[in-house]
Amino acid sequence: MMFVEPIKSPGLAQLSYLIGDGSEAAVIDPRRDCEIYAEMARQRGCRITHIFETHRNEDLISGAPILAELTGAAVHHGPNAAGEVTYADTVREGDDFSFGSMLLKVLETPGHTDDSLSFAIYDQDFGNQAIGVFSGDALFVGDVGRTDFYPDRKEEVAGLLYDSLQKILSLGDQTILYPAHGAGSVCGDNMADRDFSTLGYERVNNPMLLITDREKFIARKVAEHHEQPPYFHNMEQLNLDGSAPAARVVTPPVLDADDVHRLIEKAEVIDVRSASAYQGAHLPGSLAIPCDMLPAFAGWYLDATDEIILVADGSAQAESAARHLARIGYDRVLGFLNTAMPGWAAAGRPFGSVPVVDVDTVKTRVHDGGDGWQLLDVRGKKEVAEGVIPTARCIYVGHLPEQLEKLAKDKHYTVMCASGARATIAASILRRTGFDKVDIFLGSMGAWKAKGNDVASGD
Repeated sequence: MMFVEPIKSPGLAQLSYLIGDGSEAAVIDPRRDCEIYAEMARQRGCRITHIFETHRNEDLISGAPILAELTGAAVHHGPNAAGEVTYADTVREGDDFSFGSMLLKVLETPGHTDDSLSFAIYDQDFGNQAIGVFSGDALFVGDVGRTDFYPDRKEEVAGLLYDSLQKILSLGDQTILYPAHGAGSVCGDNMADRDFSTLGYERVNNPMLLITDREKFIARKVAEHHEQPPYFHNMEQLNLDGSAPAARVVTPPVLDADDVHRLIEKAEVIDVRSASAYQGAHLPGSLAIPCDMLPAFAGWYLDATDEIILVADGSAQAESAARHLARIGYDRVLGFLNTAMPGWAAAGRPFGSVPVVDVDTVKTRVHDGGDGWQLLDVRGKKEVAEGVIPTARCIYVGHLPEQLEKLAKDKHYTVMCASGARATIAASILRRTGFDKVDIFLGSMGAWKAKGNDVASGD
């Protein structure tokens, strides 16, 4: 029986797939903790014989070389990978592979990256049209891939993506779309919050596919702005050389207050509880990144060699946080402080808190002005372009550490974003670097607009 099984990695919003027919199977874009694919194949009574990569990932570590070692399967990657993918064979347009009655055909679809491939699948027993396409990061549900990884070739790669999209669409409206990422991924801006579609539906509903003029498409892509966390460069190299497997057991050991006190001088303390939990009480010097935000934001602030202590609400949250970190290359988690603040405070250790303020307070401060207070907006460039609160100073949360020297420590800062979550990350960065007068605008831009307040141009 022919099958396509999606496997989604929360946080990264990455989609990989186990596909096959009968006793043979393949995996497309496996993640680093890849035992799940072998287990799923065993449950289906089949063997993984091939592993395909749609491109060299920037936002996560590929599990392809690890799964190949585990299963003996061959790994296939596209040409022009800006280096040798040491663990993979190169496949090109026109190559094909069979798994029972399933036929997989390779399409070269550059644009997002030079090595991007898509894989069209056919049922050899029924008809000649494609039944599905694994589009990697070329085409998403509701969006298309970013093209900003080659800044010296902006127009060229945007044009390559346009051409690649036409090639994918030529497979026919009946073709089911299987992208490599879903909503929430940093690899696109406006993905629909669902993981399924068809090429026919995307052709008439995807805003980027509605741009049918190649030059207009190129201009639109060139005008986009995407952030590139520093860890992307590390991912790119690891995905050429191949990474070591993730630990089989990633749940960190439990630490008590004395353990944390002993280790805290050499480790980064990451508070992965909710934003409100951090606001109420936290370890001094800790960095607040709620668990589900780790894949998007940890790479802005951590080095690959950092040792990490987690502050978590329990072993399940600590395990989830450690798994998120392992998928993007952070393996050195020393342990976690369980249900953190009561135990820490009961041991007589100091703790901090961050006040929150509401719309009316911010509105009063905006109107009163004064040199002693500053509203700090840490949203992204695209959000800022849609409007800002008057008097706000805009610094994206990922760039805040490198901009701290431009901020006066004697000022009072109110930090805001769209709702308050990223503002909490920013507040923790300020507090841990000696900014004492910091509070968080709870609700942030969402609350400001809900009250009918005016916004200024963000240009």
